[in-house]
Amino acid sequence: MPSSRRASTHIVALLAAFGLLATACGGGSDATSSKKSTRSTSTTAAASDTTDATATVLTAAWADDVTITVEDGKYRILANGIPNHERQAEYALPDAGVMIPSADTATAGADPTVEQSYDFSIPTAPTKAAISTSTSLGTIGIMVSGAALFNPYEGDGTTVATASNFTVKNAAGDDIAFLDTCNGHPTPMGEYHYHALPKCITSVVDGTSGPSHIIGIAFDGYLIYGNRDVDGKEVAADQLDACNGITSPTPEFPEGIYHYVLLDTADSMSSIRCFTGTVDASLSSMGGMPPGGPGGGPGGRPPGAGAIAT
Repeated sequence: MPSSRRASTHIVALLAAFGLLATACGGGSDATSSKKSTRSTSTTAAASDTTDATATVLTAAWADDVTITVEDGKYRILANGIPNHERQAEYALPDAGVMIPSADTATAGADPTVEQSYDFSIPTAPTKAAISTSTSLGTIGIMVSGAALFNPYEGDGTTVATASNFTVKNAAGDDIAFLDTCNGHPTPMGEYHYHALPKCITSVVDGTSGPSHIIGIAFDGYLIYGNRDVDGKEVAADQLDACNGITSPTPEFPEGIYHYVLLDTADSMSSIRCFTGTVDASLSSMGGMPPGGPGGGPGGRPPGAGAIAT
């Protein structure tokens, strides 16, 4: 992934006003990673929520096609939804009328990914909610690649995408996967998105063995990281709270900050299942396909899910 970011003049001025040095968020190591701390297994957002992350977020490894500015206490993020990494030429696409495809109900077809018109306003200072809320259909966050993050589920709200990956044969007899090696795929309408740790992002942003860096922002404003702690060790599922969150040190925030962690796993902890923070109504209604739509659609919440205590 290119480490260059698009930054407007007023962003530079903003950084200067903060009196902060821009810290690039690419590569397999970071100067701040030398400041080691014991990883906390706290399962709630802590006082570190008040950390001013704005300058660091603005200098993260955003793709060239992503524009991010700060307006009235919110990040305004503009993106076309096309990730800045390679995708499959073909995907296993659901047959007409199929909600949750399998090898028997899908056909290999050309990648249907098309440009989106993302314009998200996400709080720069996340507010922990008294009760967490389930993530719902469609986009729940934006990744540094410019593509969307969905929750772990397919359109029925129960089928875990990474657990139900499969392949079909194309006309040449090649195996074509439902999910690509980046744990992503497009909806039939063309919105590319991830359901788990996007390894094609972390392999560049984090290197092959380094600690995880910022790879996205959830709609509640909390940052998203890969599956390694500040020492480069893999984060275990039992270290995370019900929403895949943890308060712990990161290379950018060695004193600790609450953030979400994406796992490379074939179960429901592969992505964010609930929001720890509050989400603006304009974002919580960003969902795509309604229940009952064609297969391969946006992830959803389990039937009957609502508030989740943390």
